[in-house]
Amino acid sequence: MTDILINYLSSTGAFSDEEISFSIQFFKPIHLKKGEFFIHENEYCNHIGFIASGAVKAYAIDQEGKENITCFKFEKEFTGSFTEFVTQEKSRRSIRAVEDSVIYKISYLDYQNLLAQVTTLNGVVKSVMEQEYKQKEHYLLNYNNRSALDRYRQVLSSDPELVQRISVQDLASYLGITQRSLTRAKGQISKIKVL
Repeated sequence: MTDILINYLSSTGAFSDEEISFSIQFFKPIHLKKGEFFIHENEYCNHIGFIASGAVKAYAIDQEGKENITCFKFEKEFTGSFTEFVTQEKSRRSIRAVEDSVIYKISYLDYQNLLAQVTTLNGVVKSVMEQEYKQKEHYLLNYNNRSALDRYRQVLSSDPELVQRISVQDLASYLGITQRSLTRAKGQISKIKVL
């Protein structure tokens, strides 16, 4: 599994082989079963991670006790509450495995030590933060203020992996619609395909 992390770091073109070998020793593999937490809301965010296999969801609990899912992360992506990790504050959301997952996590202290010794990591961190921002903007532009049918059409065209790998309940939460509305939208799309 370490090969996935090595290949990712290598693919950035930012690291020498020596820097990659040195860097990966700071990342420790953890195995999460579906439903286990990587980060808990309202706890200090002491680590971030690289997903080698599996998938996670990020969400916050609203006043009614309902999950509001803000994103999903899959293989070859970093996951964590990045802002709170950098500022060492309490996370505003939970991150939980939606599939059995292997994540290479790095603690804040190890991250600081690594940054001091491998300065090219700053560019990778910047790229990851930019990707986070783009995903949030994509979400806001494509899923807010649209009908359930339009939201489902959008996810089918731009994020088909979500439809294939994510439960109906979680997908509905992410799209900001009820499960019933999502089921209805799926039915409407199926009728159109049949015609």
